[in-house]
Amino acid sequence: MGELVRFSVAMPEELLMQFDNLVARRGLAKNRSEVIRDLVRTSLVDEEWDDPDAEIVGTLSIVFDHHASDLQGKLDLIQHAHYDKIVSTMHVHLDAHNCLEVIVLRGQSKQVRAIAEAILGVKGVKHGRLTATTTGKYI
Repeated sequence: MGELVRFSVAMPEELLMQFDNLVARRGLAKNRSEVIRDLVRTSLVDEEWDDPDAEIVGTLSIVFDHHASDLQGKLDLIQHAHYDKIVSTMHVHLDAHNCLEVIVLRGQSKQVRAIAEAILGVKGVKHGRLTATTTGKYI
């Protein structure tokens, strides 16, 4: 990271008050400048994630009932078909019926999204979300 550069930002007082509440919720180690840097980094990562050819890393979290008809087998088939894009998985038993699976994927944005959509589309997956980031050029 290069030298810090100072700049001014003008905004309506109400928006500034809401922003200061956000800064306060983020904890003692955060100040306005750090929260603004976080927001800028997030925006840049989101923009890069929109590029279908960008290299991204994603975590796909899904919740499902492991008693659902051959659901685990269908999930395994998709994952094995894309073994070269799946970095790691973690399987957690939430209760007697429900499981949480976290799948770490890495590849081009369009590939990671397609794999996530295939998994999320399997009948029996109750909930899921893909969270993606880039490989770190904005850090």
